[in-house]
Amino acid sequence: MKLRTQAILTALFFILIKSSTVAQSIEAPKIIWKVNRVELGTILEEEGNQEVEFEFTNSQDSLFFIEDIWLECGCTTVEFSKDTLAQGETGKVRVSFDPTSAYGFFSKLVVVKGNLSGVQDSLFLEGTSIPYPSNPPRAYPVKNGNLGFRLKKINMGEVFDNEPKIKYVEFFNFGTEDLEKGAFRSETPTYIWVEQVQNLIRPQERGLLMIRYESVNRSGDLGFFEDQVPVFWENIEGSRINLEIIADLFEYFPPVSKNEIDDLPQLYIQQKEIDLKEISSKSIVRRTVTLSNRGRKVLEIRKIQGNCECLIIESPKDQLNPGESLELSLTFDPKGRKGIDQRNIYIFTNDPINPVQLVVLKSRIE
Repeated sequence: MKLRTQAILTALFFILIKSSTVAQSIEAPKIIWKVNRVELGTILEEEGNQEVEFEFTNSQDSLFFIEDIWLECGCTTVEFSKDTLAQGETGKVRVSFDPTSAYGFFSKLVVVKGNLSGVQDSLFLEGTSIPYPSNPPRAYPVKNGNLGFRLKKINMGEVFDNEPKIKYVEFFNFGTEDLEKGAFRSETPTYIWVEQVQNLIRPQERGLLMIRYESVNRSGDLGFFEDQVPVFWENIEGSRINLEIIADLFEYFPPVSKNEIDDLPQLYIQQKEIDLKEISSKSIVRRTVTLSNRGRKVLEIRKIQGNCECLIIESPKDQLNPGESLELSLTFDPKGRKGIDQRNIYIFTNDPINPVQLVVLKSRIE
């Protein structure tokens, strides 16, 4: 019995050693890709096939070559290095994508199979493809000079201060002049950059503008903002237009572990919804909201923003020590308003779990 037990233990030992060896061999990549995912951004159908190059390096002391490449659909074609590569040598895989095959967001998979055991790597090609419209005036109803846009305002959405936000905006050239990239100019603030993507956009063709928004250059300000950004082509008289760019700016906080939560500043709002019920449009209404810091570090009130000039918000201080509270004063002037009304108050703090909290002021104005 003792010998049998010993034999079982020995067998288990060798199984564990083998499993560990296999795991280690799987974890060590045979070839190293410079990137395995490429974001093409917004692609217009008329731009034609898009080509992307993936570069890899053989990290093994064994010779390597690509045996085969599997494509997800006929919308992609591929060319690749057929050479046998020694350790440290590089190869390339070129993928061509036809944007007419997929409209809207796409993610295409390319699987690379090598001669070495375990080499079956996945590459991804992603972006958004936009078809050419059958009726351009209907597709681009917002006229701004000789250009047509889908929407009146360019919404950048949420922009955090740890990295810039980039958005591609399509437009239609309803004018009679070629729009040259070299002649494009913009008068932007320090936190916005606008660039024409294509080198040339002819009449009755579409183009793309790349908008880059860096909120960190806006002196750390937070909340909702709207900018008027003039752009023009210096060789075309009367081409000057204003782009309306809106964005919601937020402070970025890195993730925190569960055991850190109690040691952080924590904003607590006693009443997040205030119902004024029926009020007169001729009477100014005043209310208070209690803010408290339930954390163990100082709570900093970065900003308080209302969504209307009819609302005045006053805070006696911008910091709360642990356990401290303050009364936020709200003054609402409903003059000129009638019916059901809702005012939003956004409170920005250094509470990393809930950095932005909302207080709603509801009423029915007679």
